[in-house]
Amino acid sequence: MAHAAPAPGGMPQRTTAPRPGGRDTGAVRRLPDIFSERTHAVARWALPIVLGVVYGYWAAANTRYGGPITGWNVLFGVVTGVVFFAVFRALESYAVRRRREVHAVLWAAFTGIAVGFLYSLSGRGHGVWESTVLALAVAVPMFVVVFYRYYTHEDAAGRRIR
Repeated sequence: MAHAAPAPGGMPQRTTAPRPGGRDTGAVRRLPDIFSERTHAVARWALPIVLGVVYGYWAAANTRYGGPITGWNVLFGVVTGVVFFAVFRALESYAVRRRREVHAVLWAAFTGIAVGFLYSLSGRGHGVWESTVLALAVAVPMFVVVFYRYYTHEDAAGRRIR
C-alpha cells in the first residue's frame, strides 16, 4: 500500500510506484480545500456564536411557556447562550488535544447535556430521569458518529491523516 507525504502545495503525493500491470492503487485522492484560511478562522468563531444565539433563544422560548416575553426571560436566554458559547469554545480547544476516544466522549457528553437541558426546560413536567434518558439517547449515537469520524481521520496519536 502506498503512503502519502504532503507536498509543498498541501496535496499528498505518491511515495511508491504503481503496481505493474494493475490498477493504480497507490494514488491518494484528497478533495481540495475550497475555503481560505481566513474563511476557516471566521467559521471557527461564527459557528459557536450562531449556535449560542440559537440555543439561548430556544432556552428562553422554552422557559416562557408561550407567555409574554419578559426581561428575566431575555436575560436567561442571553446567559444560556453565552454559557453555551463559552463551553463550546473551551471544548473545541481542549478536546482536540485529547485522544480520539476522550475527544468523542467529550463532544457526545456536551451534546447530550445540551439536549437534556433544553428538554428539562420544555415545561411538560419532565423530570431528571426523563431528561437523562433523552440526553443518553442523543449522546450515544453522537459518540458513535464522532468516534468513527476521528478514528478514520486521525492516527492513534491524534494527528490528522486525511
